Amino acid sequence: MLMRALVTGGSGAIGTAICRELAGQGMHVIVHANARPDAAAALVQELASKAGSAEAVQFDLRDGEATSSALVRVLEAGPVQVLVNNAGIIDDAPLAGMSEAQWLSVIDVSLNGFYRVTQPLLLPMLRTRWGRVVNISSVAASIGNRGQTNYAAAKAGLHGATKSLALEVAKRGVTVNTVAPGIIASPVIERSFDAERIRALVPAERAGTPEDVAALVGFLVTDRAGYITGQLIGVNGGFA
Repeated sequence: MLMRALVTGGSGAIGTAICRELAGQGMHVIVHANARPDAAAALVQELASKAGSAEAVQFDLRDGEATSSALVRVLEAGPVQVLVNNAGIIDDAPLAGMSEAQWLSVIDVSLNGFYRVTQPLLLPMLRTRWGRVVNISSVAASIGNRGQTNYAAAKAGLHGATKSLALEVAKRGVTVNTVAPGIIASPVIERSFDAERIRALVPAERAGTPEDVAALVGFLVTDRAGYITGQLIGVNGGFA
């Protein structure tokens, strides 16, 4: 039976790269999306065309009931042993001008979404005595970023959750780690940083790629990484 992996936010640039990496390792990949179900469905077709095994699932991480119902259906086929909490949104504003809705929505997806997905999947994972949880954070959680107090707070919350959960589940063969990307090439980054600014900020003098992030995630979910847990690992070209 194929090992089953769930990637939240699997239809985005980093999520897509992670799904491809895990499918390449022979896992059955459950591609989660909310606003972009068509992109998730297209990715499932792509993976299937390359002899991969995948399915798409759609739910809003801000909706606890919808998330719970979707995960009940996911678990009907068996435990999820690899979970990548990748979903996140940005809604930037200086804190002095940030609305409560902006604050709450970003926290709700990244941090509350971590709870809503991880908690119901955890006991079935633990019963197999092997599992991998990888949380995707951001360099902003460690060094801050103007206009992203909400986003930095949400992602920094994942750091503490990672440390605590890793202690709770280590003896059952489950590892929990956080990967914190820096400046990763994407349409949003291209609009915010030109090449000259990236060279000035990043010692490696380039933006990273989604595949750079996926490569680390791919290693962390293998048996070779079984003694790595509770860690925060940056993928940032020396930026932080």
